[in-house]
Amino acid sequence: MIRDEKPNECRLVHGDCLTVLPTIPEASVDVAVSDIPYGISLDEWDVLHNNTNSALGGQSPAQKKLGSGFKRRGKPINGWSKADLERPKEYQTWTESWAGPLFRVLKPGSSVFIFGGRRTIHRAIMGLENAGFLLRDMLAWEKPSAHFRAQSLSKLFTRRGMDTAAQEWEGWRLGNLAPLFEPIIWMFKPYTIGGTIADNVLEYRVGAMNCDACLQDGKMPGNILKFDFAPGERGHHDAQKPVALLEYLVRLTTKEGQLVIDPFCGSGSTGVACRQIGRRFIGIDQDMDHVETAKRRMHVSGTHRSLRKEVPSAKQQLHMSFDGESPKKKLHTRS
Repeated sequence: MIRDEKPNECRLVHGDCLTVLPTIPEASVDVAVSDIPYGISLDEWDVLHNNTNSALGGQSPAQKKLGSGFKRRGKPINGWSKADLERPKEYQTWTESWAGPLFRVLKPGSSVFIFGGRRTIHRAIMGLENAGFLLRDMLAWEKPSAHFRAQSLSKLFTRRGMDTAAQEWEGWRLGNLAPLFEPIIWMFKPYTIGGTIADNVLEYRVGAMNCDACLQDGKMPGNILKFDFAPGERGHHDAQKPVALLEYLVRLTTKEGQLVIDPFCGSGSTGVACRQIGRRFIGIDQDMDHVETAKRRMHVSGTHRSLRKEVPSAKQQLHMSFDGESPKKKLHTRS
């Protein structure tokens, strides 16, 4: 476990990132990692559109039998209306609303890892690009398991008393393939025109990959990532990600003591990853229950409303040691 001797080394903020990000000094953050809402109506916080044509009020009888993985239907009641077709555009607009403020606080060359839904990630990319970021790569987290949500046509027709149709469509299903991976987009803030990425690394200490620390089966890192949850790790959030996966992304793109931000930190898994490998962290979430969970998991005593006086500016960081810490105060580990 990491114990820091610097006050507020890991900061949790209860609030909306749209109001919190402007309180952070410009170009003061090294990397962003966030499992943002996917816009697929997983829960109230994931309904990011104004469309009332979708069945968001509950579960079908079959979905109730299958448990929490099918909390909300999210299917159109009366077919795909014009309002349904506007939902991706609304998701992109929502992404742009926070991507601009995030762009401002990141250093030139900083990486941004964003988890997203397979049906909406393209709109997140467009929103981030419109804010000024560039796409470096698309990663895939290969999940250890996934719900298979396809409905049997044969059984459906049998319940309707349509035996001939049931026989004809035996083996056919309605729905999706088992979602065995989740996409992670790797964006970055462009470095200064006229220089090189190597020059930017020397000036801002971001933009490179620590490949030797992130080998996969002894080989150089690839863009398919296989990580599972540790025993007892699950259960903090419906959309929770493995801490080991988040540690990998942070370790790949930061040095010890550098600052990571998660503007949608949920139950704090990114923060847990940062504490375990000696990175500073800012987590923002507007759900107080999630913030309290994150506090317990990260062993953080308090929360903030603003970070205007809490985060060193880019100029102040020049007087810090190369690992991002005060030369007189270091992170220590204890077993």
